[in-house]
Amino acid sequence: MEHTPPPFFKTGPSPLTRLLTFSALSLSLLVADASYQYLETLRQAAAVVIYPLQRIAAAPASLMRRAGDFFVMHSALREENAQLRQQHLAGAVRAQQARALESENAHLRTLLEVRQRLQERLTLAEVLYAARDPFSRRIVIDKGARHEVRAGYPVVDASGVVGQVTRVYPLLSEVTLLTDKGHLVPVLNVRSGLRSVLAGTGVHGVLELQFAPLNADVRKGDQLATSGIDGIYPAGLPVAEITVIEHNPAQLFAKVLCRPLGSVDSHTRVFVVHAAADLPPRPAQDAEKSLRSRRGGKGSKGG
Repeated sequence: MEHTPPPFFKTGPSPLTRLLTFSALSLSLLVADASYQYLETLRQAAAVVIYPLQRIAAAPASLMRRAGDFFVMHSALREENAQLRQQHLAGAVRAQQARALESENAHLRTLLEVRQRLQERLTLAEVLYAARDPFSRRIVIDKGARHEVRAGYPVVDASGVVGQVTRVYPLLSEVTLLTDKGHLVPVLNVRSGLRSVLAGTGVHGVLELQFAPLNADVRKGDQLATSGIDGIYPAGLPVAEITVIEHNPAQLFAKVLCRPLGSVDSHTRVFVVHAAADLPPRPAQDAEKSLRSRRGGKGSKGG
C-alpha cells in the first residue's frame, strides 16, 4: 500500500533537484570568481564580519596557551633570579677576598721594607687572637720558644712598635701591647730630642707621656721614637704621635696624650725583633777590617 505524505508537509523540490541546482550555482560562482574576481569584495566583507567570531572561538585556546607560557616564564625567571643572586653573592665574596688579599699584600710589602731597613734579626709572626683577660691589652702570636723567641723581645709592625713579648710557650707567645696599663717605653721626641717615658693607659689607642714638664718642648703632631737606653727596644723605632697637650699650673707635669703608630687592629702580621746578642757573628773579613781600623787609629794617635 503506497503511503504519500499529506500536502501540508511538502517542502518544495526534491533533494536531488536541490543538489543539482546548488552544485551548478557553486560551479558558476567558482568560475566567475576565478575569472573575474567578482566575489572579492563579498569575501572581504564576510571576513570582517566573521573575524570577531573567529577571535571568540579561538579565545579559550589562546588564554590557555598564554597561561601556560606565563607559568613557564615565571618559573624560568625565578630560577634565573636565584642563579643571578648566587652569582652576585659569589662575586661579592670573591671581590671581598680580593680586597683583603690586596690589603694583606700591601702590608706584607711594607713589612719587607721594614726588614730591609732594620739591622736586627726579625721573625715574622701572625696574630692568632687577643688574650681573654679584659683588664689587659695582650695578643697571642704563632711563634714561640722553638722559633727562638724569648720574653722581652720587642714586637713591631710596618708602622711602629706594637708591644713586647712577656710570656713564651713552645709554639706560641704572649705579647703585651703598648696600651696595656703599666707598660713603659723610653722614647725620644724626634723634633726636639726631648727624652721621656711613654706609658700605657689601659685604654685602646691612648698612651701618656709621663714626667713632661710644663715648659717641655712638645707640640701636637710630634713623633716619638724609641731612645734605646733601656736595652730592650732598639733606638729609632717609631712609637707614637702626640695628639693632646694640657697644661695645668696646679700640676707639676703637663698632661700629654699620644696615639700609638703600630697597631694590630687592621693587620695580623708582625715582626719579633731579636736581641742584639742573638744576631749571627760577623764574617771574618768584617772582623779583620774592624781590627785594622782600630790599629790604624791607634797608630795615628801615637804618631
